[in-house]
Amino acid sequence: MALLAEVRALAEALIAEHLGVRGGAGSGAGAGSGLGGVRGLIGRLGSRTPAAVPPAAPWTFDFDRAKRRAGLCNFTDRRITVSRYLAEKYELEEVRQILLHEVAHALVGPDVGHGPQWRSTAASIGYTGGRTHDGEIAHEQAPWVGQCPAGHEFFRFRKPTRPSSCTKCASGYSPEHGIRWRRR
Repeated sequence: MALLAEVRALAEALIAEHLGVRGGAGSGAGAGSGLGGVRGLIGRLGSRTPAAVPPAAPWTFDFDRAKRRAGLCNFTDRRITVSRYLAEKYELEEVRQILLHEVAHALVGPDVGHGPQWRSTAASIGYTGGRTHDGEIAHEQAPWVGQCPAGHEFFRFRKPTRPSSCTKCASGYSPEHGIRWRRR
């Protein structure tokens, strides 16, 4: 499991290397730690900012409270965030890949999505993953737990408002495979 201080140092190093941001709390952390190439990646982004974004605004990093997504690249605030819950669950290399994914978004701009230009940029900075993260979500944080009659468990972050049935027991809605929800 990655420690949040390590993740913050890694994120700030990546942003500094590829997006051109220098300084800030903990920016020196991770230097000489074998991350090679991460600092340059964040530094290059500063020279390739979208026209709609003022070049004076630096890219920053923070943790957020997301439970179903791993990272986010916010072009309006020029901020890259990673889920605090998931960063604590994943190994540091997994978190590094999430950060590289988001830095690639920052490098190509807001209208590119996960197309060929994004894929090429992501690969050039060392990203080896896919378009989306398919790792485990923070289901232990989900306040709603459901169970079908066969014992399969389901997790929701919002209160279920409609009847649902187990997708493992029946392919379509089936009242006999209904999920009973309880709040933790």
